[in-house]
Amino acid sequence: MSLAGETIEDDAEISDLDQPLIEARNVSVQFDSQNILSNINVTIQRGQTVAVIGESGCGKTVFMKTLIGLICPTAGHILLDGFDLNAMDQEQITLARRRFGFVFQNAALFDSMSIFDNVAFPLRQIKKISDQEISERVFQHLAEVGLPKNVTRKRPAELSGGMRKRVGLARALILNPEVLVYDEPTTGLDPIMSDVINELILETRRRYPVTSVVVTHDMRTARKVADRVLMFYPRTRLLDEETQILFDGSPSDLENSEDRRVRQFVRGEAGERLNELAQQADF
Repeated sequence: MSLAGETIEDDAEISDLDQPLIEARNVSVQFDSQNILSNINVTIQRGQTVAVIGESGCGKTVFMKTLIGLICPTAGHILLDGFDLNAMDQEQITLARRRFGFVFQNAALFDSMSIFDNVAFPLRQIKKISDQEISERVFQHLAEVGLPKNVTRKRPAELSGGMRKRVGLARALILNPEVLVYDEPTTGLDPIMSDVINELILETRRRYPVTSVVVTHDMRTARKVADRVLMFYPRTRLLDEETQILFDGSPSDLENSEDRRVRQFVRGEAGERLNELAQQADF
């Protein structure tokens, strides 16, 4: 298998296109005595856009970080092209991570750098690319997210929240990743700018053969950009025999889910959650 142009094993064959690109097998993550993820099984095929939804504390972000090898599972395995991330040495996992692009919740730009240097940063870490090629690629990706050349001289603090999000997307695309991971891409944006970001996610999928994982609370985003939705639920509020993934299907099926907890979440209804909160507070 090839990882960013290098191989993990000399005799490894090119991956079968029918094989899932990413697979979580019986994954559990526990911090001290707190069980965040329990026995998660998910496969993600090449080219899919998967939205991961669920209320705060359900394990969405931990699941995302586990998929990309930033968190090691307490039990189970994460496979990338059939190779176990946990079995890789540091060099191999560094190469594996180059196959991912990250769009962080608050863009996570370097305040002391210009926009040009922010977008160019991943390329410069490779140290094998000429300044001319770096410039061409920076301007190309900024143009693809609708930002003009004159923005490159500015600092992040001089840009609006929506523009910073677009810079973050341009930076995530600069290494031509196979997988794009979005962490709450529309948080803090007005409805119009949120839809701009959603359209850019769709346009990115049309322009590049990427697989996307979108962690979001925004049901408009989940419905618009995803062809598959996973809904997580907090482990602490489930019965022992219940699975933590309450829903795995198309966005169009969310409203008709047989599980009331799914329907309440997608409609934004408190349901019996208010009663649970009251009981916890001993009201």
